[in-house]
Amino acid sequence: MNDANAMPTEALMLVAMGVDAHGHAAQLDELGAAIGATVAYLQQGAPALVDELDRLADGGVSRIRLVRAPVGATTPARSWLRRVAAHWVRERPGTEVLVAGRAVTGREAPLQSPAWESVPAHRHHVLVCRGPRCTARGAAQTASALADTLAERGLGDDEVLVTQTGCLFPCNHAPVVVVHPDDTWYGQVDHERARQLVDDHLLAGTVLPGVLPREVAR
Repeated sequence: MNDANAMPTEALMLVAMGVDAHGHAAQLDELGAAIGATVAYLQQGAPALVDELDRLADGGVSRIRLVRAPVGATTPARSWLRRVAAHWVRERPGTEVLVAGRAVTGREAPLQSPAWESVPAHRHHVLVCRGPRCTARGAAQTASALADTLAERGLGDDEVLVTQTGCLFPCNHAPVVVVHPDDTWYGQVDHERARQLVDDHLLAGTVLPGVLPREVAR
């Protein structure tokens, strides 16, 4: 007698690529249910790709097809899906994993590289909150405006290192942006304020009005 609750030996997985893809979880789950796929996340969101691969393999799945879901405002190169899957295959050989119909062999590029050994040189580190509230209130446009303005002004990562993060907490002031090492917190950073932040704070060294206060913990 067949066990109706047994996990099939082959599985399809949608892998959400974007840093803010978790904000689209409901739509991804709906799509996954419609096509018979599970959902995992390459960056923020749960389950992580490697955790969902573990779950399926532990349940007896021997062949897993990964399909890239380019959801979110900023998605890494598609090669990262294969690179992370290859890391898992090296750690847990024996399960066949395919990306875009091609088998992941484990011989793909590793997660480590000499180029990623040291903290990159930079003058400012800008954190752009991509939590669900900030994203709902336009953080994707904020991140794009910062990137575009930095490029227009000729500022690269060696000058301004921009990182999109999870929730930074003062959600009522979304979208939130933080500039380090100045420890300056900005709220309601829309497209125009993002451009002003680059020109006034990052280039001219002038802090914009309306900085969010931050108490020092005792």
